Amino acid sequence: MPEEARRRTRTNDPEGLRQKILDVAEAAFQEKGYHATSLGDLMRAAGVTGGALHHHFPTKKAIGLAVISERVAAAVEETWIRPVSTASSARDGVRNVFAMIADELDAQGFVRGCPLNNLAHELSLADSDFRAALERIFARWRDSIADKARSDRDGGNSDGATDPDGFAALTVAIYSGAMSMAKTAQDASMLRVCAEGFLEVRPRSPT
Repeated sequence: MPEEARRRTRTNDPEGLRQKILDVAEAAFQEKGYHATSLGDLMRAAGVTGGALHHHFPTKKAIGLAVISERVAAAVEETWIRPVSTASSARDGVRNVFAMIADELDAQGFVRGCPLNNLAHELSLADSDFRAALERIFARWRDSIADKARSDRDGGNSDGATDPDGFAALTVAIYSGAMSMAKTAQDASMLRVCAEGFLEVRPRSPT
């Protein structure tokens, strides 16, 4: 393809270029961390100039916030919120998600950890904007599980949690801790062990 045509192809897809930058940033932040990733790293990986990168993202922080709000939030929605909300019960949904993620990690052969947890550990104390963006995702995650558990309870489902908010907070906390242990041990079985212990505890019948 002539050079002029290549330039037209690149410049005629600004959204595609923006998404490519987010692709490489998301992967780099998960693999190396936000602070260890430079703008130069992102430009090289995306194959873009500094001018092209800054056209979409004036600062590295802007890239980080976009990764959190667009990519990490979408991953939590797809991995957790949608499966739990459509499950037969909150407990079944949680059980299925733990099993699905453990199976995927086994097939992958390594554990890089939860993107939300990784960024929360690294950035929550570093910047208030990062902290607020991360907390919005955690809040949405907890609220969705609590809403499902509340619907179970109010519908007379014997598998429902007596304290929906507590059940949701405990689910997120146990998953986060289990994923941290799995990452450290490079062993996804920690997810199964923690899920089994958590879900063995049956909720009291609503009064």
